[in-house]
Amino acid sequence: MKTLRIFFAILPFLGASLRAEERRPNIIVIMADDLGFGDLSCYGAKTFETPHIDALASGGLRFTSGYCTASTCTPTRYSMLTGTYAFREKGTGIAPPSAPALIAAGTPTIASMLKSVGYRTAVIGKWHLGLGGPEGPDWNGELKPGPLEIGFDYSFLLPTTNDRVPQVYVENRRVLNLDPADPLWVGDKKPDENHPTGLTHRDTLKMDWTHGHNSTIHNGISRIGFYTGGEAARFRDEDLADKWVEKSVAWIEGNKDRPFFLYFASHDNHVPRLPHERFQGVTPHGFRTDSVVQLDWCVGELMKAVERLGLSDKTLFVFCSDNGPVMDDGYADGALEKRGEHRAAGPFRGGKYSVYEGGTRTPFVTRWKGTITPGLSDEVVSTMDLYASFATLTGAVMPRDAALDTTDVLDAFLGVKNARGRQEFVQQDNGSGGTFGFRLGNWKLLRHDSGKSRNFVVEETLGNIEVPRYQLFDLSVDPGESEDLFVTRPEVASRLETRLNEIIASGRTRP
Repeated sequence: MKTLRIFFAILPFLGASLRAEERRPNIIVIMADDLGFGDLSCYGAKTFETPHIDALASGGLRFTSGYCTASTCTPTRYSMLTGTYAFREKGTGIAPPSAPALIAAGTPTIASMLKSVGYRTAVIGKWHLGLGGPEGPDWNGELKPGPLEIGFDYSFLLPTTNDRVPQVYVENRRVLNLDPADPLWVGDKKPDENHPTGLTHRDTLKMDWTHGHNSTIHNGISRIGFYTGGEAARFRDEDLADKWVEKSVAWIEGNKDRPFFLYFASHDNHVPRLPHERFQGVTPHGFRTDSVVQLDWCVGELMKAVERLGLSDKTLFVFCSDNGPVMDDGYADGALEKRGEHRAAGPFRGGKYSVYEGGTRTPFVTRWKGTITPGLSDEVVSTMDLYASFATLTGAVMPRDAALDTTDVLDAFLGVKNARGRQEFVQQDNGSGGTFGFRLGNWKLLRHDSGKSRNFVVEETLGNIEVPRYQLFDLSVDPGESEDLFVTRPEVASRLETRLNEIIASGRTRP
């Protein structure tokens, strides 16, 4: 044991090959939903506290330049699992309710890579990457392909996102608790004239809609899309977080004796924000930040389980978000009216749907007790780089024709002295139609081919405003992206524009 303790004490300073020879750590990736840089007390929130995530951060590395790859959920989740920029793959924008699997069966992923070196693997929480073959999911049959076809041993899913139908759990390849006598139907058209929707039965809603989100009603909330049946399989929104924790803790307990990888995909604080009753009203800003506190509780429960099982010094935690924040995202939940002095994006401009820093720069924490020295890091890291970094950590092999854009920044994740993070990084919005942010060192180029940006100021309601096609900012002195230098620094602008075009055209950035 003494030798083992000495090894872990010097582990951050050893080469990658030696790290891979030691017992591989358990890995828990916790991905929040729509969480902004300023939404945690360890990142500057003043009006409420997130003690469990704060403890995770104080015991590990808190990054100030941690990014997701896109300002919406589906493309970020795609690139995190595949190690490839989502803009390279058509159809990876926000997935509709009955989207087919966006990651084809057999595609190499983080899960399949870790499974190849002996890990047990699970995804629990929001999926939103489609299920089933080209025709979409067979909700009453076998939902295949899905997570189990790309390397996960176990999955317990919210299949889409909770503002989209249907409100059911999928365990492995089946809708949980589905009664064959009450089949589930999901469609994009109203099934009959008498079908209640947010338009026809608005007075019955317990949470009103502000735009879209006005189709089938479930649990007093209208959604995107239509569905009928499956009554025994439907869940209550308020119980989602508890169910994720229940299933995650049970799975960790069942796999504690061998290396495991858990992707805990929270739905907090995506709309509809309806936290459990015990969290409602715990913050001054309404259900949006009440949901952040619920997320914090989830993190605490996972940490407690790992500690109780004696796995803290054998477990690497990664905490991140799929994109930045948004206030009114389709429901009248008080997020705008009750925001007060709280600024969800912290010092940054923009939020969800935009490629300004507020859209993609989010909280990012790594913790490995006894291995990572607690501290603060300003190195640039991203969710997409978990793939290559975990490969180095575990000694796994990445196929040459997969994970086309991931970068090994393991030393930065572990806080190794003088380690460097990413030197260049592309950010995108929902689709791949010409909206990009490109960071090279401390310079950032924005490209809006449409001349418009959405959710430009996160404190205001959603909407498109006109912006120049190109903008240039020096993040070292202007992290809020307020002074456009595109005209005054043409040599820098030209260099970044050329490199961005090369990356888009090249098909890959990994050597």
